[in-house]
Amino acid sequence: MSLTAQERTAAAVAARRHAADLMIGRVRDVLIQMRRERARVTFAAVARRADVSRTFLYQNVTARKLIEDAADQAAGQFSADQATKVANLEAAWRERALNAEEILKATNAEVLTQRAKIGVLLGRMRDLESDLPADAVQRLVSENTTLKDKVRQLARDNKSLDERLKGARENNRFLDKRIADLESQILNG
Repeated sequence: MSLTAQERTAAAVAARRHAADLMIGRVRDVLIQMRRERARVTFAAVARRADVSRTFLYQNVTARKLIEDAADQAAGQFSADQATKVANLEAAWRERALNAEEILKATNAEVLTQRAKIGVLLGRMRDLESDLPADAVQRLVSENTTLKDKVRQLARDNKSLDERLKGARENNRFLDKRIADLESQILNG
């Protein structure tokens, strides 16, 4: 049962069409996947993922049309995504600016409140100073100086006592060690 030349040609053409249909199916699947991933659609990327040659993609009208349509769609999606990103960034900055304005208003109000409190307190200080007798300031300064001298003297005394305590502790450790050595000599002796 040998086939004629026309039958062999028809079988080869059918096999080639079948193989081309399988490759176009893989190309469609890859394009769907790339669209989901929002990947950049190029002939090289599709050829690599679909495991077909670039030549097939360029020569096959259906495959080329699929890739060109997907690339156009991806470009449109990319520009839409970019526009969405820009709008989101702009909205975020607008929100930050509004928040900053609110914080600035609150801070200014707080500063004004603090300034008013400071003014009241300064007024009270002036009132208290005016009530003092003439020699009170001199007396307060001399008492303050005396107290500072006492603090310095107490600090020196404290430091001296700390040093003496350290020395006593070191002597105690030395004597404890000496006693232990003497006890061991008595026991061994």
